[in-house]
Amino acid sequence: MNDTVTAPVHPPAEADPPFPLLNEPDEQAPARPWWRRRAGLIVQWALVLGALAALPLYRDELPDLGAIWRAASHADPGWLTMVVLAVAGSMGAFARLQRRLLRVGGLRMPLRRAFAITYAGNALSTTLPAGPAVSVVYTFRQFRRAGASTQLATAVILAGGVITTSAYTLIGLLALVADPHARGFALLALAVPLVLAVLLVPALRWRPLRALLTAPLRRAHRAALAHPKIAPYAERLAGVRDILRPTLRDWAALIALALLNWVFDILALLSAAHAVGVDVAPNGVALTYFAAQAAGSLLPLLPGGLGAIEGSMAASLVAFGATLSPAAAAVGLYRLVSYWAVVGVGWIAWAGLHEGPRLPARARAALAGTGRLIMDGMSAVVFLTPYTAVPAQTPAEAPRP
Repeated sequence: MNDTVTAPVHPPAEADPPFPLLNEPDEQAPARPWWRRRAGLIVQWALVLGALAALPLYRDELPDLGAIWRAASHADPGWLTMVVLAVAGSMGAFARLQRRLLRVGGLRMPLRRAFAITYAGNALSTTLPAGPAVSVVYTFRQFRRAGASTQLATAVILAGGVITTSAYTLIGLLALVADPHARGFALLALAVPLVLAVLLVPALRWRPLRALLTAPLRRAHRAALAHPKIAPYAERLAGVRDILRPTLRDWAALIALALLNWVFDILALLSAAHAVGVDVAPNGVALTYFAAQAAGSLLPLLPGGLGAIEGSMAASLVAFGATLSPAAAAVGLYRLVSYWAVVGVGWIAWAGLHEGPRLPARARAALAGTGRLIMDGMSAVVFLTPYTAVPAQTPAEAPRP
């Protein structure tokens, strides 16, 4: 699919950016000591050094590196191909989700550019300290450069986060339901919101009750509007529902893409396990995946969950019946593709989007060409799409240079 669009590149600056990280630092504020500015990085490296110092104590319990290498080097090529395709599918689903949200808001973005922004934002998020915050600001600026208004860029980032998080929670609960030992808790977690919805939806049709339940939200909104620093952000957040008005077909596409984003990533881990002969049920792989994601969030030894994710995945696969060395090989192959390869593509995409240090024209052209080839390949691999090509059209609200 090859979409083209003519969009302005330099939107005018706006007085009140929607994210605090876009604000200029207060020159009158006292400078903080260097150790307070780098506290997060210091803690991360302290954890890493502590983990390395503790390795000799657990030497006998660690997997044999030779056995891991033998398992990885004899991996099945067909399953390895599935790992690559599944990872590409996961990234492609998220890129298409954001592109679909932009389209709902009136901006048509080329698929290649949507892929480049997704990969570049992921690279920033998983390799830099405070990466998720940096990635949000970067994605916002890229949407603005593509022609999105401030309100639309903000709405797409917020809506995309809510939709993907909801899909993540749903898949996690379904994986727990499939496990006999956790089924009771999962069914309870699913039943509570379902019962509340069944009771509240008819009740909210009664105006006095609806006014009573929404009164705290209205008061909070008025308080935010009265605060001079919060008011600009509250106004933009309040306008999100007016910017994005998905149809039923849009909702179906957005939900499908959000689910595919996670399902493809779990499929990549399952394929890596089968590649080295680890026979674990799909439900066990799904639980392994979610446990690792939780460990990466709670124990972030390094950006991207490095260390915590690998250890949790290997331990979970062993708990589901795999032997240690093949489990470690499966995790290594999965992370090689889903983290290191994706990060490499992301930094190439970042350079192709001309974000960063000044480079010689020849080097910049080579990087941009490489990025275009990779993005074209990624978009060709991910053939699942809920919509077809659309004619080029500049949105009416897009700012002019």
